[in-house]
Amino acid sequence: MKTASRQSRLYPGYSLGEMLAALVIGAMVLTAILGIYGRADRAADAVLRKIESPMLGTEVLQLIAEDLDRLMGAADARIIIQNGFDNGYARAQLVLRRTFHDAANKEQTLDEIIWRAGYDYESGVAGLVIYRSYSGIALEDKLLDQKRQTWEENYSFVPICRGVTFFRIEVPDGDDYVDRWSAPSLPPGMRVSLSFASPYETIRGTLDVAESEKFYRTIAIDRTRSIQFTVPSGSGSEGTESDTNDVPSPPQPRR
Repeated sequence: MKTASRQSRLYPGYSLGEMLAALVIGAMVLTAILGIYGRADRAADAVLRKIESPMLGTEVLQLIAEDLDRLMGAADARIIIQNGFDNGYARAQLVLRRTFHDAANKEQTLDEIIWRAGYDYESGVAGLVIYRSYSGIALEDKLLDQKRQTWEENYSFVPICRGVTFFRIEVPDGDDYVDRWSAPSLPPGMRVSLSFASPYETIRGTLDVAESEKFYRTIAIDRTRSIQFTVPSGSGSEGTESDTNDVPSPPQPRR
């Protein structure tokens, strides 16, 4: 019995120190592999964003332009534009409203479309979500219904896209732009800018994106307004000057 017990103690094995060393080395190797995989995954996501962002940005701007087309020819139409910041990100809100007067001469909302951006608290990715809502008497809205899920049927604001880092809507005012419009008349047009690029912090503490990384679209709204133009006063006379037609300028926003 004593001989058997001595032989069992002589069997080869691993000490506690050797096992701990093996575990530490294995953990270091696993950490290095996960780090490499994480960097590769982030690089792949960056490439996909560069490929998909131009297409997605163009689609969003096109949807806004299509909504603006609904106002064309409407007698009682109004546009409200507001810009601001949410967690440092530039965001905008656009309200498109058409109204009518009922038999009692009371103003009623025929339909109202709202584009709004807000900080993304759900996905964990820093940035904005752009939402769109539609309400009014005529509830059929193919553009919105295509984006809805079953649980969203009774939810007014539907997310259109995520990962937005810059969203701004401005109205031209001469050579400059204003970031608010609440006048009863329609503005002559608007410029919508959008970006998914990585932002940088400005000296004011807000976030901005390089101009080269922004998608712009200028949309004319009051297409029936008079436009100033010049015509030659004569074709054969010397020192011919151009005459400008005397038309009123488009309405300017209230400040």
